Amino acid sequence: MTPATPPAEPFAHPALLYDGDREYVDGTAPFVREGLAAGHPVAVAVPVRRLELLRSALGTDADRVRWIDMTQAGRNPGRIIPSVLRAFADAHPGRRVRIVGEPVWDGRRPVEYPACVQHEALINAAFGGRDVTILCPYDARALSEDVIADAHATHPVVIRAGRRTVSRAYDPDGVLARYNEALRHPPGAAAVRFDAEFLPAARDFAVDEARERGMGPARLQDLNLVVAELTTNSVVHGGGSGTLRIWAEDDRIVCEVEDEGRLSDPMAGRRPVRPDQIGGRGLFLVHFVSDLVRVHTGRSGTTVRSYLART
Repeated sequence: MTPATPPAEPFAHPALLYDGDREYVDGTAPFVREGLAAGHPVAVAVPVRRLELLRSALGTDADRVRWIDMTQAGRNPGRIIPSVLRAFADAHPGRRVRIVGEPVWDGRRPVEYPACVQHEALINAAFGGRDVTILCPYDARALSEDVIADAHATHPVVIRAGRRTVSRAYDPDGVLARYNEALRHPPGAAAVRFDAEFLPAARDFAVDEARERGMGPARLQDLNLVVAELTTNSVVHGGGSGTLRIWAEDDRIVCEVEDEGRLSDPMAGRRPVRPDQIGGRGLFLVHFVSDLVRVHTGRSGTTVRSYLART
């Protein structure tokens, strides 16, 4: 396969492959300082330990940086583009911005990784033509070879040991297709069919099942919102009906809606919602309240799966 042509400036999306704390600081601190020296707004959205490491290295320059704990703001990878990256870039219209964004780190749950890779692939579509540079660090010592290979496929430029190279493996569309994985549900999942008349009953069903599995009151409200949005989308856009499933998985409750519709826009739910926007908020809200969202779309339909912590 011929690698895709890296996108032209002004947008830039390099991956930084680092080996240890020194290489992390050597690769990120100059990037931040160069942005500050040029008068660019700079944000750093990385896991908290790396955040403190870089903040310490920057000294007084750290006071001019927007600091974001990615383990919280980006625990659902589908929330990072609208609520972290676009939120910062859109807050500075007409200005070039720099962002250090680290969505993949050692310790992420395996079930989260496909959503992380899809997020990285979609950054290129979300910011094409924008005056934005997003530097994505990857821990080459701790992460697997497959993860590092995916970094080459989702970033047009890769930096390692101070050397910048054009990635010959760059293929974000191919990555999106490869990680559009079928989602298998456990045989013991509680399930119910729904249509337009059954929407309120479907929400009640999900809340009752989640409560029995130990979900607390605050998260039950989030679950109710997720079910309402997903089942309504199925009725309006997915053929008028669908199947709702719910089960417990580790410390989370998993809610899944499957229908016969085809979700053809991989950016659905990942764009910021305008204040005057009418409709089109459903998947955005699902991403906003969920701890993880996985999506699969194929010839027979679409499955959207939301993971919510029990408390």
